[in-house]
Amino acid sequence: MSDHRYYIVTDEAGAGRALDLLSGVFEEEGVPIATMETDEARGLWEASAYGSGEPDAELRDRMARCLAKDFPGVEIKLEIFGETDWIAKSLDGLKPVRAGRFLVHGAHDRGAVRPNDLAIELEAGQAFGTGHHGTTAGCLEMIAKVMRAVPGGRKIGPVLDLGTGSGVLAIAAAKLGPVRVLATDIDPIATRVARENVRANHMAARITCVTAQGFHSTAFSREGPFGLIIANILARPLMRMAPDIRRNIAPGGSVILSGILASQRRQVLAAYSGQHLRHVETLWRNGWVTIHLK
Repeated sequence: MSDHRYYIVTDEAGAGRALDLLSGVFEEEGVPIATMETDEARGLWEASAYGSGEPDAELRDRMARCLAKDFPGVEIKLEIFGETDWIAKSLDGLKPVRAGRFLVHGAHDRGAVRPNDLAIELEAGQAFGTGHHGTTAGCLEMIAKVMRAVPGGRKIGPVLDLGTGSGVLAIAAAKLGPVRVLATDIDPIATRVARENVRANHMAARITCVTAQGFHSTAFSREGPFGLIIANILARPLMRMAPDIRRNIAPGGSVILSGILASQRRQVLAAYSGQHLRHVETLWRNGWVTIHLK
């Protein structure tokens, strides 16, 4: 049985727009949607929808209809992976990424770590979040800003990393201060990968990884309320979860949101303003925003 993806080739702005459109159609069904840069020199990006099993003409047709208005005449291409772990393949060979003091790298790039770096080592696995995307890098920078404002990070915990993916943001928070971190994801594979990365970075004593759909888990009441909630997901689910996030934040706590296109920023801010959370700062990176609220 072969896994596959349908994808278009576009520029960075187009990839962001395609991600928004495709997520709006497919996110409730659990169809993985992703963008990645494929040619930095020419500014080429790909936006993809992934399927399991043999190529699915219905998935292709729905993707075509979804993109038709904004991408008239665009070619939808097919790649079949066979038995290849496509996410591992996509991560293989990625260069180390710096975001403030953080260096996100693979085992083969340990030599790139400098004495004062906060190094996070990630291996290729079936979960997203390597620091290469503007949302992850923006979150890393914002986490450092928020936690630096509290000496030692002691008063900001515990921390919740909602939609943890690879676990990179949970690991970053744990490296910045002696805090407890709850890292959750709806995908059990992502939870497993995050747990492996947490162990590889010697943070298992501080970070608990749990598979949880939304806020429907006893882990939230057991570990919370949270002094910092980090959610790097997508704009629409972030807006839906605004009341739940508000209920789980400790008095005076902070919220860091990302996975948000610059064009969606006002809508997200409006949703959280309605929950009496005020905007503190926005980081802008490559057409994406990371928002800090209190």
